[in-house]
Amino acid sequence: MAVRIRMQRRGSKKRPFYAVVAADARMPRDGRFLEKLGVFNPLLETDRVSLDMERVNHWLSVGAVPSDTVGRLIKQIQASA
Repeated sequence: MAVRIRMQRRGSKKRPFYAVVAADARMPRDGRFLEKLGVFNPLLETDRVSLDMERVNHWLSVGAVPSDTVGRLIKQIQASA
């Protein structure tokens, strides 16, 4: 099973926020997921990203591949820490 760490769109029309999830790569974007790892809210000025880095690192260690956008968010968090 190929696992991806990606974003799942939530929120209402024109007010999006995203859940960062670990999901089977074959599932649809907003479909079933294995674990919720955090949230990303692009509408906020500060504290846009909240990730459980311990769980993210676990999934990366067992072979999960982050999407391009989630990969950038992870690098951004690691640089600020």
